[in-house]
Amino acid sequence: MWPNYRFEVPKEKRIRYIIHSDAKNEADDQYTIAHALMTDKFDVKGIIAGHFDNSKTKRFAPGETAKASYEEIEKIVHLMHLDGQYPILMGAPTGLPDEQTPIESEGAKFIVKEAMKDDPRPLFIGMQGAITDLASAILMEPKICERMTCIWIGGGAYPEGGQEFNLEQDINGVNVVLKSQMPFWQVTKTGYKQFTVTLAELQCRVAPYGQIGKYLFEQMVEHNDRCAQNMRWPHGESWSLGDEGCVAVLLEEVGQTDIYTEIDAPIIGEDMKYLPGKSGRKIRVYHRLNARLDLEDLYAKLQINFPQQDS
Repeated sequence: MWPNYRFEVPKEKRIRYIIHSDAKNEADDQYTIAHALMTDKFDVKGIIAGHFDNSKTKRFAPGETAKASYEEIEKIVHLMHLDGQYPILMGAPTGLPDEQTPIESEGAKFIVKEAMKDDPRPLFIGMQGAITDLASAILMEPKICERMTCIWIGGGAYPEGGQEFNLEQDINGVNVVLKSQMPFWQVTKTGYKQFTVTLAELQCRVAPYGQIGKYLFEQMVEHNDRCAQNMRWPHGESWSLGDEGCVAVLLEEVGQTDIYTEIDAPIIGEDMKYLPGKSGRKIRVYHRLNARLDLEDLYAKLQINFPQQDS
């Protein structure tokens, strides 16, 4: 699909992949969506627009954040000249009301449909925000738990936990997934903060490459300016591309087992702190990821696929 690559990932080593993104929440999701779509190892089956309805910025009306993410995903796909090549699905407008009641969104139904397909290749879903649609899919069809793996960007640092943006969007949903039997790979706040970049770096390494590179850079600068009155975040000249953890864990060498720890699955309290779970099952928590490998791969793919004359 990307004719400028002088390599091809063998079909036996490709994986099925679903992108799930709260794309209009901040300014980093857009980078990871583009990166995943350019990664030949991923056979991207669809892109689900997630909500960020508990955001304190209130840029969008209640219940409208998933729609905003949907429109942003459409824009990214268009700027990459990929219109019509991937299904884009609407996710739930809010988090789950409790741990028993699913929200049967287009996105949740799509997850179930893809997971239940007769396809021997492994299926991963990269959850770049609220986990609502995956939790709903599990409640709708628990059999999917043995047919796919969740990568989730979210949660506070272990062992205590605490406030974290993606977690606070749907604590009920996170508990549904933690209490399920689905393989669960977690990149917590301390893990995703490792993907820090500067705006100068992005001006040099991203902005010159295609309409998509120009947009990725400019929308981050605009969001940075929009947050000028917030003295705590962002830094002002740097940003964390935290959602890159979804791509990074799948680019890492399989034998690098020292970059994560397997722990007993916790449950999440109302204060977003970790509590002992009762299931006895294990989850994978990443504490160290190769940011150089991941970011250089992103920059190289932009440069290869969107040469400067396309800007």
